[in-house]
Amino acid sequence: MAERALRGARLGTQSFEDERGVEMAPRQEVEYVLPDGRSFTVTMAEDAEVPAEWEDPRSGKMGRLMDGTEPEHKEVKAARTHWDMLLERRSIPELEEILTERLELLRAGEIGPAHLHRPAKSKSKARKRTA
Repeated sequence: MAERALRGARLGTQSFEDERGVEMAPRQEVEYVLPDGRSFTVTMAEDAEVPAEWEDPRSGKMGRLMDGTEPEHKEVKAARTHWDMLLERRSIPELEEILTERLELLRAGEIGPAHLHRPAKSKSKARKRTA
């Protein structure tokens, strides 16, 4: 079994492929400028669509394309909350009425978790007191 063991190979990812005969895709260097004036370059494919902004790999700040134009700012729609969706279906007076009904049921012990309800007095204790 030891004769078939692969010798000299380390654990992990190590490629045994050779780069002879491999032609790299055409590339371009794109330069981005950070707000503080520093710049960094990113290597991209020549036919890639170059974005107007790119995150600096060192600082994490957003850089803008060196000779690029100002990117178009799209109008961002406000996120609809659960409350907004509820108000599309019900009015405030309807919601207050439903809340009142549900609170009455909860206080009466008809709905809700059992551990929140007051234990009912047993009939045997009530009989002993009257006797």
